[in-house]
Amino acid sequence: MTVKARVDGQLQSVLFREGQMAAVGEVLAEIDPKPIQAQLTQVEGQMARDQAQLANARLDLERYRTLLAQDSIAKQQLDAQESLVRQFEGTVKSDQGQVDNARLQLGYTRITAPIPGRLGLRQVDAGNMIRASDTNGLVVITQVDPITVLFTIPQDNLPRVLKQLQAGEKLAAEAWDREQKVKLAAGFLLTADNQIDIATGTVKLKAQFPNADSALFPNQFVNVRMVVDTRKDATIIPVAGVQRGAQGTIAYVVKEDKTIAMRPVKLGPVEGENVAIESGISPGELVVVDGIDRLREGAKVEVSAPVKFVPGAPGRDPGKRGQGRKGEGGIRAAPGAPGAASPALSVPATSSAPAGKAASTAAPQGAPRSGPGGANGDGAKTSPWSDLSEEQKAEIRRKMSGMSEEQKAEYRKSLRERAQKGAEGK
Repeated sequence: MTVKARVDGQLQSVLFREGQMAAVGEVLAEIDPKPIQAQLTQVEGQMARDQAQLANARLDLERYRTLLAQDSIAKQQLDAQESLVRQFEGTVKSDQGQVDNARLQLGYTRITAPIPGRLGLRQVDAGNMIRASDTNGLVVITQVDPITVLFTIPQDNLPRVLKQLQAGEKLAAEAWDREQKVKLAAGFLLTADNQIDIATGTVKLKAQFPNADSALFPNQFVNVRMVVDTRKDATIIPVAGVQRGAQGTIAYVVKEDKTIAMRPVKLGPVEGENVAIESGISPGELVVVDGIDRLREGAKVEVSAPVKFVPGAPGRDPGKRGQGRKGEGGIRAAPGAPGAASPALSVPATSSAPAGKAASTAAPQGAPRSGPGGANGDGAKTSPWSDLSEEQKAEIRRKMSGMSEEQKAEYRKSLRERAQKGAEGK
C-alpha cells in the first residue's frame, strides 16, 4: 500500500531507509508541525473564553432561581437565563471539537507505518511540500511475511474445494517457480472469491504463505499446487491413454494373448500427465498410449523391453502420437498401478496386420518379408531387410508411413531390385 500524508505541509525529515523492514506504528517521516500547533493554540484560547462565559451564565441562573422563589423577578427572565446557559454549553462543545481536531491534525504530522512490511523507494525528499491529495505518496510499503497469493481454478473444481473449506479442512498449498522446478514456499488456502469470472469460467482463490526467507516477492509470478483430497489405492494411467469418441471415454488394453481390447473407462481426477481410473482397468494391465490411431479391436502386438515412465517428467507431447523412439514402432503402453504412476512398456505393433496374425516388428506396414526360400523362393538371400540394422529399418518405416499405396509399391520394388543386385554381386 502507498503511505500518504494526511495533512499538508513541508516535509521536515525522512526517518526510514529504502528497503528496510518496518513495524506497525514506526515513524517514517515528520511534517513541520508549527502551523498546526498555532491553530491548536488559537482554538484552545477560544474554548477557554467560552468556558468562562458559560460559568458566569450558570451563576446568574442560580441567582435568578433564588429571586424567582422570593417572587422578586418575572418567570420570563429566568427562562431567558436558562436558554443563555444552554447556548454557552453548545459553544463550549463546539470549541472542544475544534481543539480535538487540531490535536488530531498535529498527530498526523508524524507519518507512521500502517502495516508491517518492506519499504520501497521514497517518492519525496525532505524539504519538499507534500499534500494529502498527492497520488504518489511518500513510500510504498508491502507486507511480505506472511504473504498471500491469488490464483484461479476452473469453476468445475470449485465444489470440491468449497466442500473441504466448509468442513473446516486446512488445504495445503505450495508455491513453485515459473518453470515448476523449485519449491518456493508451503502454506494453506485462506478462502475463495464470492463470484465466478464469466469471461474465463474461473474463480479466484487466496492462499497464505510464511515468507521469513523472502523467497516470495510482491507481484511475483508463481505456480500454485493445492492438495484438495487424497485418494488411496487409486489406479492411474497416462492421460495419453484415454480416448474420447462416440462410445464415450475408452482405453486400449493389451491382453495376455497380446491382442488389443477396447475398454470403456470412467475417469477420476487428473494430476499432471496422469489420470485416475474409477472403473474399466485393473492394476497391472497394459494400456496403449502412443500410436492408438493405428490400432483396432483384436489386433495383435508384441511387447518389447520395458521403458521407464516417470510421472511429471518432461518428455514427448502426449498429443503427438506415433513419435516413438527408433525400434519401438511408435506405440507405448503403461500398466495401471495402485497409488502411483507405473513404468511404461514399449509395445511395437503394426495395426494393419489382420486379427489373429502376429504383426511384424522388423518391417514397416506393407513391407516385403522373405519366406523360407528367400524373396524368389530359390534360396537366394534377396530380402531387403536381411542386412539392415534396427535403426535403418526404423528409418524405412518412417519414410513409408507418409506414402500413398502407389508410392509404397514403387518404394518396395526399388528395395527388392537393390537387394537383388546386391545378392548378384555377391
